[in-house]
Formats: sequence, C-alpha cells, structure tokens
Amino acid sequence: MAEPRTPARARPTRYVLRLVVVAYLVLLVAWPVTLVARNAFADGMDSLTGIFDDPDLTHALSLSVQVALISVVINTVFGVGISLLLVRYRFPGKRLLSALLDMPLSVSPIVVGFSLVLVYGGRTGWFGPALEDAGFQIIFATPGIVMATTFVALPLVIREVVPVLEEIGDEQEQAARSLGANAAQTFWRITLPAIKWGVVYGVVLSLARSLGEFGAVKVVSGNVLGETRTATLAVEELYQNFNTDSAYAIAFLLTLVAVAAVIIVSVIRPKEDR
Repeated sequence: MAEPRTPARARPTRYVLRLVVVAYLVLLVAWPVTLVARNAFADGMDSLTGIFDDPDLTHALSLSVQVALISVVINTVFGVGISLLLVRYRFPGKRLLSALLDMPLSVSPIVVGFSLVLVYGGRTGWFGPALEDAGFQIIFATPGIVMATTFVALPLVIREVVPVLEEIGDEQEQAARSLGANAAQTFWRITLPAIKWGVVYGVVLSLARSLGEFGAVKVVSGNVLGETRTATLAVEELYQNFNTDSAYAIAFLLTLVAVAAVIIVSVIRPKEDR
C-alpha cells in the first residue's frame, strides 16, 4: 500500500521547523559543549593530565563518581519499585504521590540543600542533635551530599519506567502467576526484561544528573578542600581563581561521561526496541 503523499504546502513548513529545531539545539547544546571541549584542549593534553597530578582535584572527581554511583543505585531500586506501585496498584493518594515525585524537577536545588540543612544540620536541625549524639554527621559530610544528589535525580528513573509499564500491560505477569510463579520470579523473568531499556535510560539520565549537580551539593557539603568538594564545586572554585584550563578540563570530563553514556546506550540498544 502506497504511503500518502505530503502536501506541497506542508513541505516548506516542515523544513522550516527542522531548521528551527536544529538551530535551537546547536545554540543551546552543541555550541556551548564544543566550546568547553575546545578550551579544554587549547594546550593539548596538559590540562587533562594536570588534573590527575593534583590530589585535591583527583579527590573531587573520585568523590563525585562515588556519590553519583550511590545515588544511581538508590534511585534505580526505589524508582523501579515506585513505578510498579504507581502502575500496578490502586490506592488512595496515588495522584498526589505521582505529583510529589516531580517536585525535584520544579524546586530549586538550593532550596533542597537548605531544607536538608534544616532537617539534619548540626544542633539546629530537627534530627541533627540526635544524629550527632549517635556519632553520625549528615550535613557537611558525604551522606548529606548523597542525599541531596539522590533527591534531585529522584524522578528520572520513574518517568522512564512508568510509560513502559503502562504500554506492556500486565497480561504476561498474570499468566506467569496463574502458572505458579511467585512475585520474585514474575519480576525477574517477565517484568524486568520488558522494562530493561526504560531502566537503562533512567539510569543514564540519573547518572548524568548526579554527576552535574551543583546547587544542593554546595549547600550541604561545606565545600571543604580534599574532603567534601565535588567536581562541580571544583570547577566553580578554579574558574573564580582564573585557573580556567583546569576548570574547562573537569567540565569536559563530566560532559564526556554523560554524552558517552547516552551514545553507548543508543548504539547497543536493539533496533526493534528503539
């Protein structure tokens, strides 16, 4: 059966819309990222190699990676669980819960950081005195950085998995249960394989968001050199001190990880699942 032809009047409009979208992406994404990469390699590989020769910058990168990985694991486990709860079950307050999950996307990260300080900070926070008496320090320590990073990346896995669960339905899961499969067997053999690419994309987005978090982390970390300074905080510090070469190099590494993750997932994903 022949495909319907596009009206001649629609063709110029289509080309104009494509041009507008491409120009938008170039000006907002491609050009700034290209400038960061060009400045990072302005002196060859010296800027990149200099990062790994500085123990404080190496620690900042290592801390960012550790926090991002912990945050991704937490958001993946709870993201998949909350997605199943929202799609497969009915309960009072379901719409309110779904709306609250989008709060990290609408609330400023600075507000998130201050909120965590008010709850867990020192002698003034709600739980701060009890935690300090028990020997746990949340604010101005790694746990606070993890909490802030996890919060800002919370919805990303959920918003990738929920549409997939809605699309596949629950017929296969019901069939598995009718054949005697328990909940764990149904999840690992039926549900997870069906939503795996939604989970993978959510993990990639969560990783990129976690590595690039700045506002909330700056409030709760204390920005202590060699202890709680992350890579994004190091970029700000280096740039303000006119050490632009190292700042561009770290920014390029963070961008490279995010872009590489997206490209790798797009390449290895089977065509029938795209």
